[in-house]
Amino acid sequence: MDPVWKITELRQQLAVIDGKKAPDIVLKNARYLHSMLKQWIVGNIWILGDRIVYAGDRMPPLLEGTEVVDCTNKIIVPGYIEPHVHPFQLYHPQSFADFCGQLGTTTFISDNLSFVLSLENKKAFSILNDLKKLPFSFYWWTRFDSQTEMEQEEEIFSNTSILEWLERDDVLLGGELTGWPRLLHGDDQMLYRMQMAKGYGKKIEGHFPGASERTLARMKLLGADGDHEAMTVEEVERRIMQGYAVTLRHSSIRPDLPNLLKGIVEKELPIFDHLMMTTDGSPPSFHEDGVMDKCIQVALDAGVAPIDAYQMASYNVACYYNMSNLHGFIATGRFASLNILQDEWHPVPESVLSKGVWLKRDGEQVQRLAAIDYSALPEFNLDFSLTSHDFQFSMPFGIELVNDVITKPYNSLITREGQLANHDECYLMLINREGNWHVNTMIKGFATSVQGFASSYSNTGDILLIGKNKDDMIKAFEEMKAMRGGIVLVEKGEVISAIPLTIGGFLYDGDVEELTEKEKNLKQALAERGYHLGDAIYSLLFLQSTHLPYIRITPKGIFDVMKNKLLLPAVMR
Repeated sequence: MDPVWKITELRQQLAVIDGKKAPDIVLKNARYLHSMLKQWIVGNIWILGDRIVYAGDRMPPLLEGTEVVDCTNKIIVPGYIEPHVHPFQLYHPQSFADFCGQLGTTTFISDNLSFVLSLENKKAFSILNDLKKLPFSFYWWTRFDSQTEMEQEEEIFSNTSILEWLERDDVLLGGELTGWPRLLHGDDQMLYRMQMAKGYGKKIEGHFPGASERTLARMKLLGADGDHEAMTVEEVERRIMQGYAVTLRHSSIRPDLPNLLKGIVEKELPIFDHLMMTTDGSPPSFHEDGVMDKCIQVALDAGVAPIDAYQMASYNVACYYNMSNLHGFIATGRFASLNILQDEWHPVPESVLSKGVWLKRDGEQVQRLAAIDYSALPEFNLDFSLTSHDFQFSMPFGIELVNDVITKPYNSLITREGQLANHDECYLMLINREGNWHVNTMIKGFATSVQGFASSYSNTGDILLIGKNKDDMIKAFEEMKAMRGGIVLVEKGEVISAIPLTIGGFLYDGDVEELTEKEKNLKQALAERGYHLGDAIYSLLFLQSTHLPYIRITPKGIFDVMKNKLLLPAVMR
């Protein structure tokens, strides 16, 4: 494990304390949150480089060249930590961090799934190392499985590959355990991987929606440490009773946080020191009104005491992941990631320091995170076209959307030649990027009048086609192909809405603010054509995901999750 600061840096930090060197920044007259005391303290914060070298009553003996900021009548809290980030929801890790930093979130603990599915570890680690150089804190978790059915599963998620991730200092946990039913059915391979993670001192994050007390107890015995799937206050209590760390969720498809916190406050449960909060990888438009700052505001509105609200988004996370020596705590030795607020009731910061770098001053962005080179990700460059022969939809059943992400099978009696009428059934095709297999079925409940829709954004990076008109579906495919990846909606041969995803075919190359407008335009166009559910981006993402019930379109074919059975195999082209 490499030290965070080199010996020469440590000597310079000591020199500041000894009055032989001036700090870079001093925040004086600061009323700041002392996380261990759980009190507001008035004092001065000395910063050298990316580190707090002192926080307390004193002022530095030497101030030559020091930027002194008078924080009288302001509140300072630790930079917010997002403990459960999926940083590939159309945006990419750097662009999302750049956006979040302006709202005070300066640390991510992130999913590695898209990197694992797209890159060999050496190339993925090169990107992670570049991200570490930014004035932002990136940490990761490592997946144990793909959460779908794919032929290369054991090759991609080999013990050797997972071990290489676990050996990294910036990988803090294993999971999330979307494949936990396999564990309970005797999958020793996944259990071995959990034990590997435990051997490296990593946490294990569960994924246990609706889990009974018995299931939670069994998974705790197998090594699960935390879970973020509680949907009621009773489920929160159930997890606390079994000794889990509980992360409360506020996402686009599960905006549960207000009701959970209201229930906890009403029951006067003394558990706030053991709770965290997350937005769970929501699409861009969900974040128009915030990230972790939004979660804190929800907590304040629910009657949570301000110190508890801020600690759930900082110190609690740092303590759980054994890094309060670096994060979530305004005290000597920690990273200088700080949010200066108007007062404790307004969690959107006026100014943001991240690792000693000003990202925001007096309400204005003053620093953008440098661009990251993602060229290691395979280009989306299709060398095939679709023909009418590919559009044979003869199977007697299809996939019905119960809600944004839950599905069930249904028997379809629709005539499947040419143009479908304006009902809620559409053609659905999954095809891989090499064009050597496809899976055809019907989808019910997606929309009533979407004619042609294509997306290179999906759980596995394969291509989804949806629509009622085969010519418009082909047109959408060709437009997506010409864009080098993206999401395209076509009607009567014309592009209605599009989101270019030119980084690997699944990430937008631009600012989150720009992306949000494109996503909103697409969602509006889909809504006008009968998409009535909450989040179309999540619907696309989870069509292949076998951690949810109960029928999925996967690279192997149509798969029944409940019966663990392949119903119809993919067809070779």
